[in-house]
Parts: sequence; structure tokens; C-alpha cells
Amino acid sequence: MEINGREKKWIVNEPGNPVAVRQLSQELGIDQVLANLLVQRGITTFGQARSFFRPDLSMLHDPFLMKDMDKAVERLHAAIENHEKILIYGDYDVDGTTAVSLVYIFVKHFVESVDYYIPDRYDEGYGVSYKGIDWAHENGFTLVISLDCGIKAVEKVRYARERGIDFIICDHHLPDEQLPDAVATLDPKRSDCNYPFDDLCGCGVGFKFVQGYAQKYDIPFERIVTLLDLVAVAIASDLVSVVDENRVMAFYGLKQINEAPRKGLLSMIKLCGLDKHRITLDDVVFKIGPRINAAGRMESGRTAVDLLTSRSEEDALKIGSAINVHNNDRKHIDREITSAAIEMAREIPDFENMKSTVVYNPSWHKGVVGIVASRLVEKYYRPTIVLTKSNGYVTGSARSIPEFDLYEAIESCSDLLENFGGHTYAAGLTMKEENLKAFTSRFEAYVRDKVTKEILTPIVHVDSFLEFKQITPKFFRILKQFQPFGPGNLSPVFLTENVYDNGNGRKVGSDNGHLKLELIQEDEPYRSISAIAFNQSEHFEHLQAGNPVDICYSIAENYYRGIANIQLRIKDIRNREDFI
Repeated sequence: MEINGREKKWIVNEPGNPVAVRQLSQELGIDQVLANLLVQRGITTFGQARSFFRPDLSMLHDPFLMKDMDKAVERLHAAIENHEKILIYGDYDVDGTTAVSLVYIFVKHFVESVDYYIPDRYDEGYGVSYKGIDWAHENGFTLVISLDCGIKAVEKVRYARERGIDFIICDHHLPDEQLPDAVATLDPKRSDCNYPFDDLCGCGVGFKFVQGYAQKYDIPFERIVTLLDLVAVAIASDLVSVVDENRVMAFYGLKQINEAPRKGLLSMIKLCGLDKHRITLDDVVFKIGPRINAAGRMESGRTAVDLLTSRSEEDALKIGSAINVHNNDRKHIDREITSAAIEMAREIPDFENMKSTVVYNPSWHKGVVGIVASRLVEKYYRPTIVLTKSNGYVTGSARSIPEFDLYEAIESCSDLLENFGGHTYAAGLTMKEENLKAFTSRFEAYVRDKVTKEILTPIVHVDSFLEFKQITPKFFRILKQFQPFGPGNLSPVFLTENVYDNGNGRKVGSDNGHLKLELIQEDEPYRSISAIAFNQSEHFEHLQAGNPVDICYSIAENYYRGIANIQLRIKDIRNREDFI
């Protein structure tokens, strides 16, 4: 079923099998709307529902199902037994720094001669660097464990081996046909790897490595469960799917964050003002993750690892406060560059008819171009690349829209690039400046050939119609148990028709761009529900005049002065008379 709005298309998902919905509703004693949400997710039996609502650590897969796990475990054990110097090497983003922290904390239990290395975003760029290998060689390291990077470092791993350094690679990015000549390469996306779940984040692969070592050498599993808080932060920040064992690890990681967070995360929680309520993956995505990322964007990713491995509350608060300052600086720079990028895009000839956005300014801060690319996708809803200059090369980040494979688009221009890497919806790339014009032209041609009008129309996927009277305390209590939400298990979206603001609605935000509403339905005029609509202030006059609207929204918990209340997070608003 499709309902076309002014700018976005609303698609109401097909309801689940009615017989299965009724049966599950009766067996679980829940509203049929909630039972329908389960059936839509492929959950049709009481047993499946129990596993969904009550994830168990026993559901984690055997780490030795991953190709090369036995080799990785044995090489680490040999290094520990022989008192070798071990270097934990990882990317500078949240996934990389949490992964480095996790493996470092674990290995530190067994050896003193272990250190970590995070490449400088500006001097070395993404992934394994020659500078990092030289540093390892000069300081006597004979084993490097790379996390969230390394799967394409064929030449660099060879360079390291020539200098007597072995590599264990723990990565989750798509490999090329040729793998590096590492002692072991752990990557569930390897074509010859039969691991049953291939959407782990880099930190997740690091955890499987640790789990494999603990399993082989009889280390109690309870000793590594406490590391799952780091995995949960990475799962949320790297936007991998929250299904299968990612759901299990996120569930228990959030439990750890809420009940006994490590000191570094606790400092972030306090600085974010999250210490008064239960933390969700959303909180990690929008508040904790960006702060950890800010260290690598504005200064050094090593600072993030210093924070996450800190054993002193005083040290953690000191490092966390410094990172918080970096995050504020990042937000200021982000706003400035976003504004400049929008102006630059508008000046591109025939921009309105183009299917992609590519903007370049050699002076832009490399640390925020990925964020700016995401902002431009939100504004123009098309594949976007934001580029700057670093170390003599044009380099930057790309972001995509649903249903368009950005990685394939960039790969089609690989002969113009020095290097590139990433996923379907996010990537990084580097090229010589003389190739920029040809790349921009060919990238636009590729996108134009592949996208359709439908792909370039933003879509709101609605799970179910809902009446306000159905949103009872029991309904919301059970809905919360669908968490943790994320890709593959998104927060359900509901559609309620013919609602009004009760007269207390107002514009909010620094630019009055958001709406804070109190909504009612005619059959319950004395019961209002609080709602927030980001970047939708254009509907204010219509609502203020008492006109009815239809809304698509998710249901969340909003905390004010320590008190939790239900709040609708509105995704889109439709004026009813536009469609009558």
C-alpha cells in the first residue's frame, strides 16, 4: 500500500499472516499490533518470541567457525608464551578505537609488553600505514593485531613481514580477490569463510578473536562478557544490523553500560547527561559515539583508547572532558563546512537536475567531511561525496541513500583513485587532484544510469496503523522489549490519521526549525501525547490553526528532570486536505 505525501512517499508494510498474528497475540497475551510487528520480523512461534525478547549468550556462534581463527589464536598464544612485544593497531573511528581497547584490555591480562597504535587521520590516513609499521619495527614489536582495517593492506603486510613482523588481521570490510599474507585473516566477509553471520563490526570480530582464545585456553567466559559494552558502542556507531549475534552482543553490552560501565564510558555518560536514565543504542549513536569519534577527527584516535582503557575515574573524567571540548569544536566546524558545502552545491551548473553531489574544497577539515556528506544526503537525498585535500591528495568521504550501492559506484571509477574502501552506504576515497574532474563526471554518469525516480524519493516505511488509545502503559512496556533497535530491527513506525495539536504546540531549536507538539484525537480530546518533529516547522501555522494532520512516528521515552514520559518522534506530517 502506498500513500504519496508532498515530498516523501509513505509505504505501509503488508501486515503479517492474520492467523499467525492472532495465535501469537493469544500465546503471548499482547496486543495484535505488537504481535503483527513480530510476525513482520519473521517471529511466528512462542519459542522464537522468547529468543527475541530474551537474548542469551549461548546464542553466540562458535568463534572457530571463522576461517583462520585457529591460526590467530595459536599465534597470539605463542607471542604471549614467548614474551613477544604485541602491538594492537586500529582505525581512528569508534569501531576501530573500541576494538583496539577491547583486545588491548584482554591481552594486557597476560603480558606487559603490549601497546596500541592508532594512525593519524591526517598524516597517515585510514588503515595500516608504512609509518605505523616502521614505528612497530623500531620499537621491537614482532606481532601486530590489526582491527577494523588491514583486509586490503597486501603491500604493507608484505613490508612488515620483511621486517620480521607478523600480522593477525581482524576486519569486517569487503576483501579484494588477493588477501594480505598475514599469519591469520579473520573477516566473515571472506569468500572462503563459512561463518554463519557476516555482518559483524570490526569490534565484533575482535571480540570473536578474544572469545576464541578464551575458549581454547579455558578462560572463564565471564571474564570477557564485561567487554561487550565496547562491542555495543561499536555496533551502534558503525550501523551494522542488530540481528543474530549482533543483537545478543548489543543486548548484553547495553546491560553492562547501564549497570556497570567502564570508567571511560561512565565519564562520557555523565558528560552527555545520560546518567539519569536507561541508555539505549540511540543514545550511543547520537551522544556517546560522536564524542568518541571526535578524538580521531579533531586530535588523535589514541585519546579515545586512552579514555576507554582508563582505570582511574579521575583520569577518565579528565580525558573525557578534553574529548568533549573536541566534540564541541567539531560541531562548530561541521556547521560552518555544511553551510559552505550547500552554497557550493547550489552554484554547480544544472545542480537541480543532477543525480549525485560531489563538492571539493582543499581547506575543509578532513575530520568532518563524512558528517557533512551525511548532512547533504539529508538535504538533497542523493549519493554524495565531500572532498578536501590532505598530504597532496584529494581525499574525502561518501554517503549514500537506501537502495543505491555507493561502493560499486566508486569501484567503477577505481582507475582514477589511489585507494578507496568502505561499505554499500559509506566509503572513503583518495585521488590525485588532476583526476577530480574526470571522477566527478564519471561518478555522476554511473549514478544517473543506475538510479530511478523512485530511488531518489525519500520513503517512510510504516509498520502499522495505530490509534492513540492503543498506546497504553502495557503496550509501551512490551514495545520497549523489542530493543535494541538498529538496522534489521528498526524502531517500529506507526501511522495515526486525523490528529490535532491541542493548542500548546510551539517552534523550538536554535533556529526554530523543530516542532514540540501536544497531539490529540477526536475520540479522546482530553488525552494528549507529547511529540517532537525535527526540521518540520513549516507545518506550524497549519497546526496552530487547528487543522488535522496524519503523522508517521516512532514511540520513544523522553526524560525530563529524571521523569520518563512517552514521546512520539514524528518522521513526517501530512496535511489532510492535500489528499482529500
